[in-house]
Order: sequence, then structure tokens, then C-alpha cells
Amino acid sequence: MQIIVNGNTYSFEQIVTIQDLLDKLQFSGRVAIEINREIIPRSLFSTHEIHSGDEIEIVRAIGGG
Repeated sequence: MQIIVNGNTYSFEQIVTIQDLLDKLQFSGRVAIEINREIIPRSLFSTHEIHSGDEIEIVRAIGGG
């Protein structure tokens, strides 16, 4: 399966959910996810399925002041 994450194309065989993708790309902490221009609630990360051709944006929340 090929997907686009933050403008870069990736090929994966075992990615099924958003949480699988976050684990594979080693994202941790607070992130926001948008798939095909739709924001996905954090509560759905472990169940929302990713499909070939999906365009995914991952934004990491960074605190500061």
C-alpha cells in the first residue's frame, strides 16, 4: 500500500490503523491527524483504517511560550 504522509510517499505492507502508522513512524506525544482533509479524533486512532492512496498530515503539538 502507498500513502502520502506530510507530503512524502511511503509504502507499507502491515499498516492498518492510524496508531499502526504512528508506531511505525515513531511519532509519540500529542499529535493531530488529518486524512484526506478530514480531521480524525484521537479516540479513533486505534480503529480508523488507512487505505492505499490516503493523504495524511501529522502535526505534532509543541508547547512553549
